Amino acid sequence: MYSCILPCMTTSSSVLSQLQFAALLEGVTLLALLGIAVPLKHLAGIPNAVSIAGPVHGLAFLFYLWQAMNAATSDSWPTRTLMRVLAAAFVPFGFISTLNFIRKQRALSAATAA
Repeated sequence: MYSCILPCMTTSSSVLSQLQFAALLEGVTLLALLGIAVPLKHLAGIPNAVSIAGPVHGLAFLFYLWQAMNAATSDSWPTRTLMRVLAAAFVPFGFISTLNFIRKQRALSAATAA
């Protein structure tokens, strides 16, 4: 998905680690919200699940946005790359594409460092 723009980017390992953590956190909280809390609210009549999972996911989402912007600005990512990384946050299991992107970025950084 990102292969057409990889050669122009080499992001530092710490920034990628922070983005990886944020992507995983955001993705898991989105899945928990959509897969557990919303069904509990609508099928079991337990609205408190969404009241708890919603704000937790909101904070995780904001943290992800912050880390994505940090990674993009620290290495001058093209706008297209940033938009793809941000769009992944709106899709369930989209965080997997971000984790794959980070893995490819690390491989590219290791190849250029050698």
